[in-house]
Amino acid sequence: MQDCIFCKIVRGEIPAKKVFETDEVLAFDDINPVAPVHVVVVPKRHIATLNDAADGDAQTLGRLLLAAKSVAAAKGLAQGGYRAVVNTMAGAGQVVFHVHIHVFGGRALRWPPG
Repeated sequence: MQDCIFCKIVRGEIPAKKVFETDEVLAFDDINPVAPVHVVVVPKRHIATLNDAADGDAQTLGRLLLAAKSVAAAKGLAQGGYRAVVNTMAGAGQVVFHVHIHVFGGRALRWPPG
């Protein structure tokens, strides 16, 4: 999608502080962090929401989770704990309609979150 901010970041049209990258996935620091560590993990191919994912996207979605794990390790969160969140649709807090995982950590995270 041409106007999607995450697609523009993936294409290098908007700068971002990259944390992790593969051929299929990009992770970067959130510009408006809500925790000491807040990284966004996106597929390089546009999928608007989790509702739009198809069976053929299973490998991509799995790679997103593995990238979140790698991000947590790189940021020193793996042993102490972190949260990986996927918001789906506006009612759940999705603001950018390009499926993504938020990786939060660096402080105690309460439950329930909402």
